[in-house]
Amino acid sequence: MNQRNYQRELEKILSTLENGAADPPRLLLHSCCAPCSSYCMEYLCTYFRITVFYFNPNISAEPEYRHRAAEQKRLIEAYNAKGMGYPIEIVEGDYEPRRFLEAARGYEDCPEGGGRCFRCFELRLGETARRAAAGGYDYFATTLTISPLKNASKINEIGQVLAEEYGVSWLPSDFKKKDGYKRSIQLSAEYELYRQDYCGCAFSRK
Repeated sequence: MNQRNYQRELEKILSTLENGAADPPRLLLHSCCAPCSSYCMEYLCTYFRITVFYFNPNISAEPEYRHRAAEQKRLIEAYNAKGMGYPIEIVEGDYEPRRFLEAARGYEDCPEGGGRCFRCFELRLGETARRAAAGGYDYFATTLTISPLKNASKINEIGQVLAEEYGVSWLPSDFKKKDGYKRSIQLSAEYELYRQDYCGCAFSRK
């Protein structure tokens, strides 16, 4: 069975949209961190009116969470100051690490990239889908697929299931393709962004 090309699916959707339209579709973009969001925002900001949803209860240490949230806000402010595409907004979700620990219960010993991570994706994307539906967004998506360490196929599968559950369109992606990950590294250097070396949870840090 041929593996789905989610980057190609995204490009097909973008080809149906008017670049710089007067009334663009609204996208709720879940972001795990500023570095990962950098390229995604640059790539999509002329097609969508983006609201970044920073929701990451998986980050165990609160100082680390606050630092990453601050970097996300600083990057969006810098993007907007440059007038790149439509202005980008940000909404910060509640910091509820207990929700992640509840989702991870029973999966504590799973290897990195396994079942525990999938439950983490479901938690974060589920909240994104719920908010997208409640806010009347046209699409929801996540920056998670830009990471070479994340399972893009699984993330897209979860997103599609949630799209059907909440009645809001999932924007498929594999943002690391077409040098997306490489571009995110360049943008991180350009904006002097803090680049963490683990996803955020205590299990990953260990």
